[in-house]
Amino acid sequence: MACPSSMAMGENGEDEVIHVLAVDDDPINLIILEKLLKSSSCKVTTAGNGVRALEYLGLLAGDVQHNSPNTNVPKVDLIITDYSMPEMNGYELLKKVKDSAMFKDVPVVVMSSENIPSQINQFMEAGAKMFILKPFKLADVNQLKSQLMQS
Repeated sequence: MACPSSMAMGENGEDEVIHVLAVDDDPINLIILEKLLKSSSCKVTTAGNGVRALEYLGLLAGDVQHNSPNTNVPKVDLIITDYSMPEMNGYELLKKVKDSAMFKDVPVVVMSSENIPSQINQFMEAGAKMFILKPFKLADVNQLKSQLMQS
């Protein structure tokens, strides 16, 4: 099984590994998420909260990395974030990513242990590609793959 949306062809004709930014404040959840994604041939970068994710993406206030075309902006193909985190929750991270010029088209998946329909609708209306109920499982990787292949 290949990573969600399988392998992409790079500009020079070589296969590119799908790069996933995984964001969760629980280190155990991050380890599980990372192992499942890596077993599906993904490159995984982890961040312990929304602020760290924005730092990695260069989207923090005062960070002009995403406005300059010649800077070294990381290539991220998918962001998977927990909803409930300190400093910045997954919804706030989703909004900041979708408001950015560089990453607005990157699919964002929100995970939560809380199955609250109004909250899930809020994520989807803000631009989330999908909602996953925790704990994250191999079946979720397969579902994610199917969803991303449709887009």
